[in-house]
Amino acid sequence: MLATFIDLILHLDVHLQLLTQEYGVWVYGILFLIIFCETGLVVAPFLPGDSLLFVAGALCGTGAMQIELLAPLLMLAAFSGDNTNYWIGRLIGKRLVERSNGRWLKHEHLEKTHAFYEKHGGKTILFARFLPVVRTFAPFVAGIGEMSYRFFLTFSALGSVAWIGFFTLCGLFFGNIPAVKDNLMLIILGIIAISFLPAVAEFMRQRRK
Repeated sequence: MLATFIDLILHLDVHLQLLTQEYGVWVYGILFLIIFCETGLVVAPFLPGDSLLFVAGALCGTGAMQIELLAPLLMLAAFSGDNTNYWIGRLIGKRLVERSNGRWLKHEHLEKTHAFYEKHGGKTILFARFLPVVRTFAPFVAGIGEMSYRFFLTFSALGSVAWIGFFTLCGLFFGNIPAVKDNLMLIILGIIAISFLPAVAEFMRQRRK
């Protein structure tokens, strides 16, 4: 199963092309579901995000899909997933704290989280879009910390538009350049590596402390 998943990630262009041929217009629904789950379910941070958007944009450049339909639909998926994740955290998060009896989640941690998101929440929600794994948990933690929903909505919408727009348009304009197309596996690996760099840097900074 792991080998299959790795093959799927490294050959996204091939698999996505096959999906468009097999399912036609329904491929938009499949991509909507993937983006929704990656941003909306805390159990699905492993799903492809940045690289999938880049490849989907590249396929739009070949005419296999339409960017005018793809981009707004995936922006809606990201926004809907973000909000679903927020409310899961807000409605269930405190129950998890109470049931854990402080073993996993502590009340003082929630208070600190709430204060952090009130002060830096907008930037966190916006920039978390570009960080794998982090973008899955950021809205959940914002919900647990009871970040102002109106504030959350604003930056969630901005983040959704920026994230989807950036990667799909990069794919559209650069994904079919011969040098990029011939080395797409390396490009995908590069996107994944660059996406994880901030998280690695933060981890190293915390270890030095």
